[in-house]
Amino acid sequence: MKTVLITGCSSGYGLETARHFLAEGWTVVATMRRPREDVLPSSDRLRVLALDVTKPESIAAAIQAAGNIDVLVNNAGIGVVGAFEATPMSTIREVFETNTFGVMAMVQAVVPQFRSRRSGVIVNVTSSVTLAPMPLVAVYTASKVAIEGFTASLAFELEAFDVRVKLVEPGYAPTTRFAENGGARMSGLIPAAYEPFARPIFAAFAKPSAVTTEADVAKAVLRAATDTGSQLRFPAGPDAVALAQMKCAP
Repeated sequence: MKTVLITGCSSGYGLETARHFLAEGWTVVATMRRPREDVLPSSDRLRVLALDVTKPESIAAAIQAAGNIDVLVNNAGIGVVGAFEATPMSTIREVFETNTFGVMAMVQAVVPQFRSRRSGVIVNVTSSVTLAPMPLVAVYTASKVAIEGFTASLAFELEAFDVRVKLVEPGYAPTTRFAENGGARMSGLIPAAYEPFARPIFAAFAKPSAVTTEADVAKAVLRAATDTGSQLRFPAGPDAVALAQMKCAP
């Protein structure tokens, strides 16, 4: 029975991914900044641990408590939408601490056990913003594009130790708590000068032609975790798949 450790399981993609792996018979270590066992099904194959990916001591404690794992899913992330001009550097650093440096720190924490066993999979969850330029998400995009480049390079060096590294690229999922979780962070990031530009963009967000569900992402993460081939990127959701196909078109 294989064990997966998933970050950011309190809601959204992480919560559904934990549920999906449990349903598929895996042992799941579901991590959250503020642990809540009531959001997941009761199971003797489930452990809920506290983890803040921005704090080294929290990472060390969670990895020690989890023991040997077979798959790491770096799902924890925070969002920000707004004009770059109005985004404080403190907010930019906050986004990168979780979305970029938190992922890198988790990878460093698990690589020693994967390398020594010559087995293991790392799945980094990014976003469809890496597939096509999108307005008002420059900071968020930068934090995710950094992980795309990081993952592609890392896959080469860990392949030498039979460790696989994958990317999952979710599309736009309006049913997640992306906006709610980033509400305070995004306050005031659309100055008056940007309002005429931002208004139609937000209107389009409210009526998307195709969307991604949490289940789409959970299924893509499982495919990535169990894929033994050379595929690096796994777009998740019909909108992300369409963007990926456009990107690959000649």
